[in-house]
Amino acid sequence: MNSQRLSGFNTAHKFRVTAFKLTRLFKQNFTCPICDYRGPFRDLVPESGKRLHAQCPDCRALERHRLQYLVISKIFADLDTGRLRMLHFAPENFLKGVLQGRFGSYETADIAMHGVDHHVDLQALPFAAHSYDVVFASHVLEHIPEDRKAIAEIRRILAPGGMAILPVPLVGPKTIEYPEANPHESMHMRAPGPDYFERYKIIFDRVELFKSDDFPEQYQLFNYEDRTQYPTRQSPYRVAVQGAKHVDYVPVCHIDK
Repeated sequence: MNSQRLSGFNTAHKFRVTAFKLTRLFKQNFTCPICDYRGPFRDLVPESGKRLHAQCPDCRALERHRLQYLVISKIFADLDTGRLRMLHFAPENFLKGVLQGRFGSYETADIAMHGVDHHVDLQALPFAAHSYDVVFASHVLEHIPEDRKAIAEIRRILAPGGMAILPVPLVGPKTIEYPEANPHESMHMRAPGPDYFERYKIIFDRVELFKSDDFPEQYQLFNYEDRTQYPTRQSPYRVAVQGAKHVDYVPVCHIDK
């Protein structure tokens, strides 16, 4: 994109963001830690139902992205990341921009996504043992049929002292395995619950959990959605969960030196 077209795009985007704020003067205001936007967040209406205060209208980061950004900023604050090798699976554009300049070596991977460095199957990675210091795979493992094999592969390619950041969507009190991928849930193979993190503890030396209420409320890191309607025709294996405000987690899995 040439500079003139880019300038026009930026101007139009700024106008849309300003218009969004002006038409929602009475909505609660938040701050996006990724792009420093201040104002109301956008409500979303996915197939699962309305989700309040979900998306930053400027950089389009969702609740989980803001939480992951804050966790990454915290755990790497005192480390010389310029010497670390990172592998990022299914990279989100705005997090890719943040991470790419932070690490000495930054590579991306996915089984089918265009524009990544490596097209690989997470269940059988082609990389040598100890190839990376950090692996980041957000909302990936719920799509993998043999996820335990994928977790073991992530552990194998990490160097001593390395870490893997492996968040999954927590949508129920206990993990439910599906008989096949659900097309109404973006081809999920399971509905993870908090017990899913036990699978990490079997493979890694230590698992550190960060959650929504570990950080200031101004960043809006909770999932505001109605989960009482389950099971549904589109999601027959999920169970009803009470409450309208749900905590999200980011697990950081460590390999001791």
